[in-house]
Amino acid sequence: MNMDFKCKLPIPQEVKAEYPVSAELSKVIEARNSQICDVISGKDSRILLVIGPCSADSEDSVLDYINRLREVQEKVADKVLIVPRIYTNKPRTTGKGYKGMLHQPDPTKGPDMYKGIVAIRKLHLHAIEQTGFTCADEMLYPENHRYLNDLLGYVAVGARSVENQQHRLTASGLNIPVGLKNPVSGSIPVLMNSLEAAQSGHTFLYRGWEVVTKGNPLAHAILRGYENNHGQSMPNYHYEDIQLLADMYAQKGFANPAVIIDSNHCNSGKRHLEQPRIVKEVLNNCRYNSDIRSIVKGFMIESYIEDGAQKIDGNEHIYGKSITDPCLGWEKTERLIYDIADLI
Repeated sequence: MNMDFKCKLPIPQEVKAEYPVSAELSKVIEARNSQICDVISGKDSRILLVIGPCSADSEDSVLDYINRLREVQEKVADKVLIVPRIYTNKPRTTGKGYKGMLHQPDPTKGPDMYKGIVAIRKLHLHAIEQTGFTCADEMLYPENHRYLNDLLGYVAVGARSVENQQHRLTASGLNIPVGLKNPVSGSIPVLMNSLEAAQSGHTFLYRGWEVVTKGNPLAHAILRGYENNHGQSMPNYHYEDIQLLADMYAQKGFANPAVIIDSNHCNSGKRHLEQPRIVKEVLNNCRYNSDIRSIVKGFMIESYIEDGAQKIDGNEHIYGKSITDPCLGWEKTERLIYDIADLI
């Protein structure tokens, strides 16, 4: 076998015991997650904003950003429900580059998986303690989900993972909303297959256990654009795209038909400044078509303190600026959130 087993890591139960959730905080998490579930199920008509950095790279700047969101949330609470992104795993198309805080809790240093596990749990825990926000994370590694499962309010399955059996089956056992992105190819039938798997019950192997799931009725679609055969970014947030998805939802008869529109990635061609325009176009389409309005539950927006992105060069980097995909800066983010509230 061409691999070295460096060290045995603590199991989730051990990490949770070291960094526990108090009874008081558990009530905060339960109440918060109930609101998120109600938006996806349609019981709550507010718009969900899954918003934040492309990848969490520093606890200080991420918590600074989330505390700013907390202040804005109070002003738009009747129309918008904010779910901050704390994405602690970063998928890499070729496997190269920064893989997220789980791998590198300090992005200027080498990988340290133990410190990474502790760092991501502490970050999610501190976010709830400071702001009352339960946050979103990407389930890049299904076997690692239980390090955070008692803290999360929303889970995303990425475009590269959505066709993977283990991701689909694990999603079927979660009790919070799981957004499944359309695959990189853009195939909506493949997305529908993933949703059917996630909403159905299964028996499968997970972390050495035979587990049985009942299905997750809050599993839903995320439209993030796609790549054509030439590697060019193609959007799928337009009127016709969402209407097609609504029609397919109606044919399938899934529980809680819902879609979150990812305003970056292939929908913007990774042009982060296009995100406000995309969000506003979708909101305008919602006003003219009740089918579209009924399934569009919110948006996924990549945003941080500073505009754009940067490369890590030694120990020098700009505070609050993405080290992966470019993000919308804070001033533009704040303005966009208020605009969304005005447009609803």
